[in-house]
Amino acid sequence: MRFGVFLVSGRFPGQEDADVLRRSVAAAIAAEQAGFDDVWFAEHHFMPYGVCPSAITLAAHVLGRTERIAVGTAVSVLSIAHPVALAEQWSLLDAVSGGRLRIGVGRGGPWQDLEVFGTGESRYETGFEESLDLLLAAMTSKTVSADGDHFRFREVPMVPRPERPPRLVVACGDARSNAVRLAADRGLPMLLGLHTDDDGKIETLAAYGESAVEHVSTVMCQVGDDAPDVLRSALPGSLKEGFAGHVYLDGKRGLDKDPVSYTDRLCEMHPIGGVEYCVDKLGTSLRRTGVSHVIMMVEASGTPEGTLENIARIGEEVLPALRKG
Repeated sequence: MRFGVFLVSGRFPGQEDADVLRRSVAAAIAAEQAGFDDVWFAEHHFMPYGVCPSAITLAAHVLGRTERIAVGTAVSVLSIAHPVALAEQWSLLDAVSGGRLRIGVGRGGPWQDLEVFGTGESRYETGFEESLDLLLAAMTSKTVSADGDHFRFREVPMVPRPERPPRLVVACGDARSNAVRLAADRGLPMLLGLHTDDDGKIETLAAYGESAVEHVSTVMCQVGDDAPDVLRSALPGSLKEGFAGHVYLDGKRGLDKDPVSYTDRLCEMHPIGGVEYCVDKLGTSLRRTGVSHVIMMVEASGTPEGTLENIARIGEEVLPALRKG
């Protein structure tokens, strides 16, 4: 089994972005001290839902601040990134960290990012498969070239040359996602989302098919008898601003989600409660899904103190019971 921390770097009302990012760095260092196996950073643009615009940049910083823990991107958005540039960054950081960097990639959404970064709607609508294959080629070959619909260039050497096979995961929203087929065809593990319950994850795993790859499941975990109350007090304010901050490529603003009811759903779906409840909830999920690599969103209290206390309690009281069980 592997257990990790998933850091969205969400801004709560009244907070400054720089303080949020420092909270995430402190949380990553605390996760190593608490015995977690890995830490993963989300990536968002132009919205308070998550104020880290470059997961791989924050991962690089944390690799330099830690010694043991693996660090991953969850995810690097391929619809607005150049796959070869991402492969170069991975190869560089893989070399200097001794192989501790993991790369998660996803298609992203139909957001204004596509306009700002100039990749356009076509990269989002039709370019993910080509981007994924180009990334894989660049991460596994001495040279790379492209002659596709979205990328065309002559052969170039990969410098620094990749030293080891990449550890790459693909974000898959649900069983109907085309990303499931793309991951399965390439033998890549899936990153199963926070917004899907165990039944949905089981359905997605069935759509993928039998495989020996190690999929990754994302959950929210908050330990404490008062944890549901803490989340219901803190999270809706952050979600309200975050949902409103989404801007579609066509100019439409906001997600059609109610922050309060969505918080209630997260509390029902995830291990949020006392120690025994969290251990039982996580253990049941591990048995039902068969996914033995779980990463936990731990920042939902919205405060640095609450985040660090939550990480410490999971490390001291939850993870030993799960590993023993």
